[in-house]
Amino acid sequence: MQHETRFCTHCATPLARIRQAEDGGDVERLRCPACGWTHWSNPTPVLAAIVEVNGQVLLARNAAWPAKMFALITGFMEAGESPQDGIAREVKEETNLDVRSATLVGAYEFLRMNQVIIAYHVVAEGQVQLSPELLDYRLYDLPDLRCWPAGTGYALADWLRTRGHEPVFFTEEENAERRRGLGLPPKD
Repeated sequence: MQHETRFCTHCATPLARIRQAEDGGDVERLRCPACGWTHWSNPTPVLAAIVEVNGQVLLARNAAWPAKMFALITGFMEAGESPQDGIAREVKEETNLDVRSATLVGAYEFLRMNQVIIAYHVVAEGQVQLSPELLDYRLYDLPDLRCWPAGTGYALADWLRTRGHEPVFFTEEENAERRRGLGLPPKD
């Protein structure tokens, strides 16, 4: 869920769309008419993990998702931690697995949520114990994985290619059904 910033964080004045000269020319942004503070609306860094356990990939189902929808482990990076430390923390919090190695897969846009996804392949071990945020998980052999046409799905596809597997994506109809289950329009 995205929240809109409506008030100045410095003086609590309602923000207004104000044009102002910046390095790239005149730009309209939410600005405080009283003190001049600018809301930059920078993207939020989100971490994603392709979790490999005993040669299989773990996908999990969030409690708010439809029954058939499984995806990567994700979470917000916290202040004061590196992306590698953050992904290890998220995997531990969400699955109780211990990360033994983490390798960067890439960075992916998620414009609808104003996020940048930093995806890692992690090798983990231990006994899976899901957090209350997650209802279920499945372990997949690499040839059985199917990707979705969005940020973390593209990360999974890129990683599969590094393992010699050409990714298979959900059909348009299957993806539209997944999106409807989340209360989203069939396409972005």
